[in-house]
Amino acid sequence: MRIAQVAPLFESVPPKLYGGTERVVHYITEELVKRGYDVTLYASGDSESSAKLVSIVPKALRLAGVKYPEPYIILQLSKILEDADKFDIIHSHIDFYGFPIERITGVPTVHTMHGRLDLEFYPHLIEEFPELKLVSISNSQRKPLPNANFVATVYHGLPKDLYTYSSDPEDYLLFLGRISPEKRPDLAIKVAVKAGIKLIIAAKIDRADREYYESCVKDLMKHPLVEYIGEVNDKEKNHLIGKALALIMPIDWPEPFGLTAIEALACGTPVIARPCGALPEIVIDGKVGYLRWDLDGLVEAVKEVHRIDRYQCRKHFEAHFTVERMVDDYEKVYKSIVKEKKAICIAA
Repeated sequence: MRIAQVAPLFESVPPKLYGGTERVVHYITEELVKRGYDVTLYASGDSESSAKLVSIVPKALRLAGVKYPEPYIILQLSKILEDADKFDIIHSHIDFYGFPIERITGVPTVHTMHGRLDLEFYPHLIEEFPELKLVSISNSQRKPLPNANFVATVYHGLPKDLYTYSSDPEDYLLFLGRISPEKRPDLAIKVAVKAGIKLIIAAKIDRADREYYESCVKDLMKHPLVEYIGEVNDKEKNHLIGKALALIMPIDWPEPFGLTAIEALACGTPVIARPCGALPEIVIDGKVGYLRWDLDGLVEAVKEVHRIDRYQCRKHFEAHFTVERMVDDYEKVYKSIVKEKKAICIAA
């Protein structure tokens, strides 16, 4: 099977630092190549892949400081449309930008939706493109679009050997990812301070979130229990997560998945989170972490987290969130869609 993987251009594949979607695209692509598929990856030129790499821009847009990504996405779509007849299936990871591909080319196309779907324009797009074949990354993510054609839910997965299991944590909580209102680092700090435990914040600050940081987070970071270290790479992340007493995710939005949660579980690190979005699908309350709504509940969870068996966290990851399981699921989606397309063509 000839498969095109269409990645966002904001980060390289895999990303040098932050970048959940691009990281997942990398894992899917590498596993498909390993299984013998003919895979072409459309991504930034600083990407590294065992697949055929079609470079759209020399460097990932965020680290290159590009303010207006849309012209480059148009270039990417143009190249995909030009090459479309080379593929049996196209797998788009660029959200609504990829919606017209199958209508224009006739090539079976599946769209994994990586972002939030409760935005006001999505119902109009779904109405305009009823033929779309969508994959959700959690069941929760689907809720705002009950009439959309979701062909599967495929949870993200990680390579089994990417993160190292650690049974001997140190006495700190870890906040990982982005400084943004929906991720609630301000609440993470308040939890740590009230619980009397150190908090390490390993996160980037996007231009769009600078005002939130300045007004809601900056002063809180001055507390002696808080240490801000900025963005980290995979090696640094492995150590930080593995040695953390728990990963804290006090999110305040309909999280589509939560890749950092399964990164933590891969290390054997429990997850303490608010039960928003997909988190209840990932974290079994009382077994691999705790789900609590308010400040006091989260503080109590911190005090009880030593009761969580870190080995069971790792086993939960191995049972549900490996790259092998993820690509098994995508293989089923690809084969089903290609088979359906062939049946339609024969009937016609």
